Amino acid sequence: MKIAVVTGASSGMGRETIIQLWEHFKGFDEIWIIARRRERLDELDRQVGVPLRKFALDLTRERDRDVLLRALSARKPQVKFLVNAAGFGMIGQVEELGLKSETDMVALNCEALCAVTRMVLPYMECNSRIIQYASSAAFLPQPGFAIYAATKSFVLSYSRALNQELRSRRIYVTAVCPGPVKTEFFDIAESTGVIPLYKRLVMANPKRVVQKAIRDSIAGREISVYGITMKAFRLLCKMMPHRLLLAVMSFMNE
Repeated sequence: MKIAVVTGASSGMGRETIIQLWEHFKGFDEIWIIARRRERLDELDRQVGVPLRKFALDLTRERDRDVLLRALSARKPQVKFLVNAAGFGMIGQVEELGLKSETDMVALNCEALCAVTRMVLPYMECNSRIIQYASSAAFLPQPGFAIYAATKSFVLSYSRALNQELRSRRIYVTAVCPGPVKTEFFDIAESTGVIPLYKRLVMANPKRVVQKAIRDSIAGREISVYGITMKAFRLLCKMMPHRLLLAVMSFMNE
């Protein structure tokens, strides 16, 4: 049985990725979709034409992750795509955000991503793909968005290293690093702060970001960056001292 596994399936990039995987690849027997909100998972039945196996799980809980682990062990599917899209961020100074919010960001964005990847890897074979949704925030520390940016820097580093480890098996890992994207993500992020104007001006269309992510994944690229603005930002972060860039960002925020 050939399947795809997608976390963060209830909204945003995860939801869009499920739709596009179904549109572009007709060989799936099932797509396994994972998110906390069961009712949002049920809505996808009307949007895709492949059987969906739904897991209403909180991936920060080990007992919930064990549900997925048992399902993999019982069915022993061939996983052609793993898409880790689950994650969230909150805007605000480190001392202003609640402790649980901060640790939950690390738990979901980092720990859960690693756990799901490790659980699924034994069921992936030659020419399979892993898509990890990171962020352009991974390129530079982000005061006022410090923990989220740090978690995405982790995802980028982890994904690049894993890509090298798996090359001998011809399993390819792509870290997707978009800038701000018009999704529900910012509804949560802005519950504790306000997005800077310059980020609002470069918001991308999620459909186009996912299209490029899938193309880059198929091409075996280790990083996918959508749009000329974010490509320029990545280059700038490589060329300029981060201390200088952080000073400029601080000035713009003020």
